[in-house]
Amino acid sequence: MAALERSYLEICGFERDGGRRGREVAVDLGVSPLPGGLKFADSAGAFHYEESGKLLSVTSNRFIHWSTSGDSVQLVEQSLDTNLLNNWVRLRFNHCSVLPGGVSIQETLNNVVILICTNQSVHRLLLPHPTRMYRSELVTELHMQSIFTDVGKLSLQDSAHSAVIPSQVGQAGSPHSCSSWISHQGEAHYALASPAGGIMVVTLLPHDTPGSVSVVELKQSSMMSRLSGWMPSAIRGDQSPADLVLSLAVRELEEDSFIFALCQDHRLRMWSLREQACLLEADMLEYLPSCKGVRRLSGQGHRLRLAFSSTTGLCLGVYLAVPQRGQFTVLQLVATDNNRYSLEHISSLLSTQETLVDFTLTSSDVWALWVDESNITVVKYINFEHNTAGQWNQVFVQPPPEEEVQIGVDLDPRETYLEVLFSPLRFTASAIVKALQIYRRGSERISDVSWEGLKKEVTQAVETELQSSVTEFEFSQEEYRQLQVEFWSRFYSCCLQYQEAQSTPLGLTVSQHTGMACLLRKGFVSFLLPCFAVDHLYLSYEQYLFSEEETPVAEDPEVSRDVLQLVQCLRLVSDAVSPEMAYEMEKALDYMQSPERAAELVLENMLCNDSDNVIVDIQNKLQDIRNPTAAMMVLLREMDLETDSELGSNSAVAAGQGLNTRISLSQLYGSSSAVSLVCQAICHVAMTRALFCRDLLILQKLYLRFGDNVFLGGGAQLLQLQQDLIPRSSHLLSSYHLLKHISQNLASSVPMDTIDANLQHLTVLELSDCPAVSSSRSALSPQTVVELFYQTVGRRIIISQIYSQQQTCSVLLWNHMISNVVQLLAQLLWPSNPGFLFPECLMANCQFTQLQEYVRLIGPWCQVNIGSCRFMLGQCYLANGEGQKALQCFQEAATEVEKEEFLMKLTGSEDEESASSPRLQYYNKVLRLLEDVGLPELVIQLSSLAVTEAVSDTHSQAALWTRIFKHHLDLGHNSQAYEALTQNPDSSMQLDCLRQLVVVLCERSQLQDLVQFPYVNLHDEVVSIIESRARGLDLLTHNYYELLYAFHIVRHNYRKAGTVMFEFGMRLGREVRTRVGLQKQVNCYLAALTCLRLIRPEYAWIVQPAAGATYERPGASPKRNSDGEFSSEPVRRQVDILELDDLEKQYILSRCRLTLVQHHPPSAAIAGSSSAPELVSLLVQVGLFDSALSLSRTFSLNLTPVFEGLTFKCVKLQFGGEESQNEAWSWLAANQLTVVNTKESSATDEAWRLLASYLDRYPSANGQHHRYVINKLLSHGVPLPDWLVKSYKRVDAPSLLRLLLNFDLLDAAAELVLEYVDAVLGRGHQYFGIEKPLCATSPPAWLPYTSIDQLLQALNETQTHSSLYQRLQEKLSEYHCVVEQMTRRLLRAEAAAKTHSVF
Repeated sequence: MAALERSYLEICGFERDGGRRGREVAVDLGVSPLPGGLKFADSAGAFHYEESGKLLSVTSNRFIHWSTSGDSVQLVEQSLDTNLLNNWVRLRFNHCSVLPGGVSIQETLNNVVILICTNQSVHRLLLPHPTRMYRSELVTELHMQSIFTDVGKLSLQDSAHSAVIPSQVGQAGSPHSCSSWISHQGEAHYALASPAGGIMVVTLLPHDTPGSVSVVELKQSSMMSRLSGWMPSAIRGDQSPADLVLSLAVRELEEDSFIFALCQDHRLRMWSLREQACLLEADMLEYLPSCKGVRRLSGQGHRLRLAFSSTTGLCLGVYLAVPQRGQFTVLQLVATDNNRYSLEHISSLLSTQETLVDFTLTSSDVWALWVDESNITVVKYINFEHNTAGQWNQVFVQPPPEEEVQIGVDLDPRETYLEVLFSPLRFTASAIVKALQIYRRGSERISDVSWEGLKKEVTQAVETELQSSVTEFEFSQEEYRQLQVEFWSRFYSCCLQYQEAQSTPLGLTVSQHTGMACLLRKGFVSFLLPCFAVDHLYLSYEQYLFSEEETPVAEDPEVSRDVLQLVQCLRLVSDAVSPEMAYEMEKALDYMQSPERAAELVLENMLCNDSDNVIVDIQNKLQDIRNPTAAMMVLLREMDLETDSELGSNSAVAAGQGLNTRISLSQLYGSSSAVSLVCQAICHVAMTRALFCRDLLILQKLYLRFGDNVFLGGGAQLLQLQQDLIPRSSHLLSSYHLLKHISQNLASSVPMDTIDANLQHLTVLELSDCPAVSSSRSALSPQTVVELFYQTVGRRIIISQIYSQQQTCSVLLWNHMISNVVQLLAQLLWPSNPGFLFPECLMANCQFTQLQEYVRLIGPWCQVNIGSCRFMLGQCYLANGEGQKALQCFQEAATEVEKEEFLMKLTGSEDEESASSPRLQYYNKVLRLLEDVGLPELVIQLSSLAVTEAVSDTHSQAALWTRIFKHHLDLGHNSQAYEALTQNPDSSMQLDCLRQLVVVLCERSQLQDLVQFPYVNLHDEVVSIIESRARGLDLLTHNYYELLYAFHIVRHNYRKAGTVMFEFGMRLGREVRTRVGLQKQVNCYLAALTCLRLIRPEYAWIVQPAAGATYERPGASPKRNSDGEFSSEPVRRQVDILELDDLEKQYILSRCRLTLVQHHPPSAAIAGSSSAPELVSLLVQVGLFDSALSLSRTFSLNLTPVFEGLTFKCVKLQFGGEESQNEAWSWLAANQLTVVNTKESSATDEAWRLLASYLDRYPSANGQHHRYVINKLLSHGVPLPDWLVKSYKRVDAPSLLRLLLNFDLLDAAAELVLEYVDAVLGRGHQYFGIEKPLCATSPPAWLPYTSIDQLLQALNETQTHSSLYQRLQEKLSEYHCVVEQMTRRLLRAEAAAKTHSVF
């Protein structure tokens, strides 16, 4: 796709905000308005920095343009590399009018100087040069401050910046033309064309030099100079109005300023400011052929321009405006000896009859701007040195927006008009704002609104107007549609008027450093880009096509001639296509219908409505083409942007470039202006080529219809046309239609959370570091998707491509650079090229709606990157929440994984297993994406599909089954999760899944499912997992022991179930010393007992680790202890076998602990670890005597502590008060009382009864329990209860006697002895437990003589007991007598028995 310098294309740089954000500065020098109110035409101009063509300069691709209107000057600094902040300023000079040519800008080493001349004042603005504004030479920011940033700080009314032009006595009118410049000494000179003839030069001294303004008059009749004031007319002499200056230009040469003046008498005069003399005068009519009658006419529209170059020197361009024609004359200033000068004629160029607006002269070309009778802008240029034919080259300016908008019957008029109004190519924001203000009748001012806000304002205004005009309440749909069209077309016509006003051409500028040409319009600046060959042929006017002798698209002259003939036929076809049919063709492409079928319908319409015999003319021209297929192939090849070179492969500039160069290249053509410019150029190229392909396709269909009538080659060429050329044309038409669509499709604004989520998804896909991910957005608001792509991805690749082969950076030549940038960008966007960067960019920047539309348009005809497009469509569906559709797209893309670059990059990450196939790697990436989005059902579906692909890859199968298991488990599909677990071929992963299944189901309390699973070949693993979890986690917050118990119970493994519960109970007693823990422990031991009772007695045992043993923690080191030290020797563990009796003991012990804690909660901390004897003491302390006795009997402990404890409590109650009585009822109630309480019964009575019942229920040998009780009572000085004495007498009266003696209870002891002797003698023997009293036939009876002797001695020693002593002696004597009698009887009886036995 070659770019020509034969023609140019205008690209408009529309702004997309509601209005420029700048500042206005008013300058008031106190002057009064001049009488007459002379108005000057609006004008415009531009200044290009000297180093604007150098890559490494701060001012590269940077320029200032201005426009004047009435009393104001608008200045804008613009850069194609960086966005300039505060770059717009408007200066308003009160009561003054800016003169034509009254603005001049020059640069010095440190400053940019702006000179402005009005009809009453001159002004000088001294601004810092860009090279002095930044601290570092390396400017890396995307945004930079403009030189106008601090213009508001200047005091423009000061004498250093402004001066009033001294008034001339008797002078009428004001200057009507001027030119200004800065001398080498720093003085500001203003050359003013006096209305009375001559030139006045006003001079301001250098800004740092004090002094007043000076004025010099340059006239042929006087060489006098005045420091101030105009020269009086009395001494000027006679002047002819013929020397009235029409145009001024100045050039400094050899420390002198030469002022060139083109006067009304058609003469060119050159003045020396230093000599104040006219050095040269030349009649311009000498260069005008057939100038008869012209000399008598005064020139009015003459123009003068200068151009200087090191090769040609100083050239003058003179435009002579004569009736019916105009002529440009190019002259060269030649210096001779003695400071004499002459003009050498170079070229004379005739021009058209249009009205000249502006022209500019370069070192080789003349560029001119006209406006024709229809107010259409005309721009042409010509090389004045090498153009013998005098043929002007074309510049294709942008036509105004179409006057009528085609609205499809199935489209909403409002949406259609909004799409046209706010497309990036048709209207400026300021035109829409002004139209809106007028449409609202100025009710409110609109300022600084965003593009989207402006769209809402327009919609609201039109809809409000429509509603206010409606008087009826009911409408048919068609009537309402007509009303919509009416009101929207009214607003649209307002926009057309203001857009036309904004598009008024004011000037033309061409940079002498870069060759960049710009058209300065009233509301915006447009750039002139070199036109590509095919576009040049299609856009050229007919007279240019007829005059073309060769075409750059073909080298063969015959083929070139055929191409030109074919293009002329295409122009006829284009003219014959009606707007309605063009719209139908466009709609067919939008709806993905066949372009060939649509072309046939258009052709049918042309044939049916051929009133002007266009088809006949086309047929006649076609017959002149000798080889139409060759010509078509040339054109198709030229339009096809498919390339074999790998764009984007060189992502970085050559390593040989220095840091400064790399930084400059990183900014080159990166500003919002450049972004808009390049992408609009793509749009215009696409629109032009789409029309070209449309017309070519229609013409090809017409060829088929004509057949052999126009084909000289016959059937072979027809076959080639049908099978090759028509499909290629159809494909190109679809491609360019796609480019046109995306270049006008606006990008959506994306919320920050969506950006973050998308970045997370890209990270999952390992695409987050791809160049398509944008970290910054352009200053454009809003962007098109192509602008977004160019800014984030395309520009860097394009610049790298251009400079990758260059070791040194050349001058930034506009034509070369911009053509390459546009061409490479079009190739990057071309859908048939293998690169996939544009869809990647849309995906990375969350433009899912636009990406979905792109894939929709590309789908039916593009056979490149099919799988990648399906993947992108899946991404769009994911973003829109349509997961099932996304999965379908991802599956369809899998077939192309090994064929397409993007999908290979997606699967080619370094961390993937090399053994995995690319398709499996692709599935893994998609699965991660689906997991990140949160679509487990789709993950399961895709994983199940991927399993079938991984038949021979065990590792991948295991990973996929693990993923399936995980998501089934997350969804609560427990059975499916178990099935996936059993399918896993990797044992370690299977074990991990099993562990996760156990944990998750436990946390969800879905224990029924967990226990019921069969666990084929996994039984031991499940038990091991549950055991390790049970032993490693907190007992009260997790129920793994219960789970394991249930697991064994379901499988009828009662001994293991009992073991589990016993272990649980042991740990509870050791670790959870609370009431809850003890309650659980009791339940655990009871469950263990139950389990053992369900099995045969010989198997009713379990294994218990020895005391002090600990369970192994999962993952614990076998060599080191918990402190990290090496263990000395392996600990040999002793194992105890626990039978059913042992478990029962443990159960009773735990139950007693629980009883203790229930009645005395503070004892929970010590009860859990207490032994049986310790627990008995604790129970006795709190009064739980039943439990203490039960525990003592179970563990065969001595009951003495229990009886002593109860006796002590009885003693305390005996001597306690009412409070102790009340407290006693609590522990008395915890024991089983034998007697029903009565109202008269006290706590003390109940305690004694409880003691008595225990003594009855738990007898002991020799009345040991009684002895301890009595001993306890006597030690506390408590009188013995009668029931206790009676009870003990029956059991062991001698022991009672000894106890009484021990405590010196002589009276009681004596009474006891007396009663005891009587009992032995047979009086009351039943009260002492004596079965048979003393008699001859009974067994021998005895008395505790030792104790009685002690008693007698004690009584004898005390006089108070003498009577008692006597009684006791008597009783003993009586006893002794009876004993003696009984002895004799016994002896006689024995003797008689012996005698009887002898006989």
